[in-house]
Amino acid sequence: MSIPTPVNAPTRATQTGPSQTGDTLLDVRGLSCPLPVLKANRLLRDLAPGQRLRVLATDRASVADFQSYCRETGHALVAFSEENGQFSFVIRRKNPTIQA
Repeated sequence: MSIPTPVNAPTRATQTGPSQTGDTLLDVRGLSCPLPVLKANRLLRDLAPGQRLRVLATDRASVADFQSYCRETGHALVAFSEENGQFSFVIRRKNPTIQA
């Protein structure tokens, strides 16, 4: 799948709502660490358990950042791809832990 390169990289994140796959889409292309993960974290808090967030990024550091973020928070990094310097991450929101 090819993601078109924007003429001018965005200066802030854009949430475009459900994508063609039904995932919520967050476009953070042009933003640097730690902003992609911080903006994704903010959106994931509002998603229902099991819902998915697709993040588009251009920051190479976001690969390690999202892997660490998912490992630490319990969200699942279900897909990752890279094409022409653009990264796509699909993260499934974790189910909340039931505390007694």
